[in-house]
Amino acid sequence: MNNYVILGGGVAGIACGYFLGRESCTIYEKDEDYGGLCGSRKINDFTFDEGLHLSFAKSSEVRDIFDKPSHFTYNPEPYNYYKGLWIKHPIQNNLYKLPTDEKVKCIKSFLERENSKEDYNNYEEWLYTQYGKYIADKFPKLYTKKYWCDDARNLETKWIQNRMYSPSIDEILKGAMSDNTNDVYYVKEMRYPVRGGHKSFLEPMAKNLDIKLDKKVILIDGKHNYVEFYDGSKVYYENLISSIPLPELIKVLKDVPNEIINASKKLIATSMKTVSVGFNRPNVSDKLWFYIYDENILPARAHSPNLKSSNNAPYGCSSMQFEIYESPYKKIDMTDSNLCEHIKKSMVNMKIADNNDILFIDVKDVQYANIVFYKDIYKNREIVHKYLEKVGIHYIGRFGEWDYLWSDQSFLSGMNMAFKLKNIYK
Repeated sequence: MNNYVILGGGVAGIACGYFLGRESCTIYEKDEDYGGLCGSRKINDFTFDEGLHLSFAKSSEVRDIFDKPSHFTYNPEPYNYYKGLWIKHPIQNNLYKLPTDEKVKCIKSFLERENSKEDYNNYEEWLYTQYGKYIADKFPKLYTKKYWCDDARNLETKWIQNRMYSPSIDEILKGAMSDNTNDVYYVKEMRYPVRGGHKSFLEPMAKNLDIKLDKKVILIDGKHNYVEFYDGSKVYYENLISSIPLPELIKVLKDVPNEIINASKKLIATSMKTVSVGFNRPNVSDKLWFYIYDENILPARAHSPNLKSSNNAPYGCSSMQFEIYESPYKKIDMTDSNLCEHIKKSMVNMKIADNNDILFIDVKDVQYANIVFYKDIYKNREIVHKYLEKVGIHYIGRFGEWDYLWSDQSFLSGMNMAFKLKNIYK
């Protein structure tokens, strides 16, 4: 019997295993490789991550691990694409490149906005209060439909924290009259491995762990303390730690009451299609990453893996990856082939590249991408968490805690669980 069985080989599961120690735990990962959303893969000598990933960890515990691989350091300079314009981010502070009449509407709307308050009924109300109706409708509300796959009025606001910048009137006016604006992005330094993609940050931990791959869970019997896998194998445990998404965990857990099942079904997350493109020429884009506001272009954002590290593409080549989000309430009704054609057409229209530049296009589905913060999320999450605690299952990571955790926060989630368990059972 394994002392600690960890389900999920993403950053949270690997960090948990690392701090528990190889001799006392085994990690079971459903995919062919470990890493989860922090994973990386090769396509024709190109390296791609599972979406846009750069580390901006500040905690010493995370940096002690993530700083071990050789890495580059960047000052983040994200951009926005809007109707043929490349606008500095955040867009509300950088209106300079907009047509004059549109700038006037933005400024006028900002001046007419309601006073800020402590409690908001929904995300739309928060946006209107921070930016004014015109800016909110044109930019963050539109982006919300692409990224969160729903209307801003249906989302709550606790997740925002420092992720959205609220400018002063002086910043709005300066950004409308000059392109020389201050950097107000919430992160001032980002890091990325020299080789191997973002997954290389996990290697100092993973290399000494017992990680079983291709182990998809089909049943958890909490009464008899065993986990059964798709390949027919079974493992018994003393302590079970899971980073499996809560709705999926409840599906495989034996004898779950209907109240818990119903609560888990109301926990909604987006899925993601990554469209990875390899080019036969260098410097296709000079933008490390950018957000896309045009409604007729499906991706919410894109980034250039070769700018994160030149080793992500062969010599003389470059690469891009686009992210398209879906949810149960917003599906992309398009085949992968048609989606590739859409990306090709979009790149031409955005003047990024033409068809002769393209070596390949690859589409990959990522089942769980981001937690969607509907108003009843906390009530339903608590119902599920309390049940898991009752049956003795520990939960970690973005999809175990069911929260907006970045990779460093997921790392700390796994680490803290290891410390908690070692303290309890020492």
